Amino acid sequence: MQKITAELISRVAAKAESSPRKRMHHNFHKACEDKIQRLLNVCLADTYIRPHRHRDPDKDEVFIILKGRIMIVEFDDSGRVKDTFILDAQNGNLGVEIPARVWHTFICLEDGSCVYEVKEGPYSPLTDKDFAPWAPKEESPEAGLFKGRIMKELGLSAFAENHGLWP
Repeated sequence: MQKITAELISRVAAKAESSPRKRMHHNFHKACEDKIQRLLNVCLADTYIRPHRHRDPDKDEVFIILKGRIMIVEFDDSGRVKDTFILDAQNGNLGVEIPARVWHTFICLEDGSCVYEVKEGPYSPLTDKDFAPWAPKEESPEAGLFKGRIMKELGLSAFAENHGLWP
């Protein structure tokens, strides 16, 4: 039995704090070849996840909030925000399922937030994600400004400013 505890989430959060990407995952699946990928994804508010979709092969993806607050954002093919949903267990917004071929990202709204993530396998780093051509790469200087622009558009200007995402 694999147990999900507050202590496990704290251990993964400590690793996220020292990670350059400001997030860390903890896999429950045994291998990349497994048919179902199950993991904890713990993040800090400073993380940036480049919008992407899963289409090689098509894979649905599920996020269930365990701790904190995370905003899921869906985009259309040109990069305009199509839909959002704030995962927040305290408010009863517990999870989302993202269909295959839908551009999406998530924005961490509280340090140490944790989602339980499930998607179909196998996992191949070369084909798992199709990154949005209209979104900057993770390591680029434009990544923070892009994230800040999205947050301003969604009415989260104060959050973006407090995290240095908007000048």
